[in-house]
Amino acid sequence: MRPRDFSDFVGQDHVIGKNTPLRQSLEAGRVPSFILWGPPGTGKTSLANIVAKSTGYYFQMLSAVTVGVAELRSSINQARERLGMESQRTILFIDEIHRFNKSQQDVILPHVEDGTIVLIGATTENPSFEVISPLLSRCRVYTLKELGQADILRILKRSINDGDRGLGNGESHIDYSAIELISNIASGDARWALNTLELAVDSVSGQKESKQITRDIVQKIVQDKSLRYDKNGDNHYDIISAFIKSIRASDPDATVYWLARMLQAGEDPMFIARRIVISASEDIGLADPRALTLAVAAQQSVHFIGMPEGRIPLAQASLYLACAPKSNSAYKAINKAASEVTNSGDMQVPLHLRNAVTELMKESGYGEGYTYPHDFEGHFKTSENLPEELLHSRFYEAGDLGYEKFILDRLTGWWGEKYRDR
Repeated sequence: MRPRDFSDFVGQDHVIGKNTPLRQSLEAGRVPSFILWGPPGTGKTSLANIVAKSTGYYFQMLSAVTVGVAELRSSINQARERLGMESQRTILFIDEIHRFNKSQQDVILPHVEDGTIVLIGATTENPSFEVISPLLSRCRVYTLKELGQADILRILKRSINDGDRGLGNGESHIDYSAIELISNIASGDARWALNTLELAVDSVSGQKESKQITRDIVQKIVQDKSLRYDKNGDNHYDIISAFIKSIRASDPDATVYWLARMLQAGEDPMFIARRIVISASEDIGLADPRALTLAVAAQQSVHFIGMPEGRIPLAQASLYLACAPKSNSAYKAINKAASEVTNSGDMQVPLHLRNAVTELMKESGYGEGYTYPHDFEGHFKTSENLPEELLHSRFYEAGDLGYEKFILDRLTGWWGEKYRDR
């Protein structure tokens, strides 16, 4: 069911629609080198095939998983001979291009630059991180989106009705609710949807009685569908980012949803626990100091009891953080202080803050003028505790939510309006 031309191709109108730069370039007979970046089953290989067919270019397909430098050089030499002897240009399509190391990508670079080959790469990983800069600068990057449910439905219906390439032989019948279920849980992956449809048809093909494909049949086939999740790839970072940002946004429903997505995809629960501990300090901080205690307790609980029960303390801590008052004052304070240290270097510790360990130190003024706060009412006495050059610097700005309101009031009582000023 792979599409044979642009009219067959479903989705990605933002890349290959009639008035897009790429489509106009192809219709003018020019094929630029480009990289297709998108999730599985969104049409990267199909689009590369259509581009080659529509322009008359020779299509050479390689997989970065299986080929090495020798095969690359051989394909490039063939492309050069083809161009010289037959005046036919070559599209070198490299699937999973992110799996090529730097030396393999370096082999391709000069031949893309001199026009020996037109490179079309396909990747599920962010090219900015996986493709070397010189090669990336010579290629356009087109981002393919997950297909929508309507797109998947269209592809499935075409397959069901096509008697030549599809399943339209009249032997099996499929309920609309069944194909709707496939399209709903395909996560935009047309390949997975078509494979599932084929499995459903095969599951009833040997039956002598009804060959009706129902929603229940499809449900049995897809019940163990694995979620798309690469622990070292973009999806891993995208979902943990969504999880942390949902906590920060005080959205408990989104928080527990992204948590469930990670856990069901097999994410390391200790990785999640570590990020919860970070968020407890970065996003809640002094607005609710108990958040850090609970986050660390959740980490210890997961370590102690393991999975699957460990998901419960993770959920408890995540929801607590999402519902807690928010403050990033600790995060901002340490960043601001670190920036000052970087800019001003090693400033001298004021003499009155130094310990006079020896008689010579005492004679040199170490500790002179130091006041012991516990000797004063309220265990507080105004003093200068920063290097002289930084006496008017402010690093900590107390928030006004949750427990931090009490901190702000206490600081104001000690230091006056210093901590009220923003």
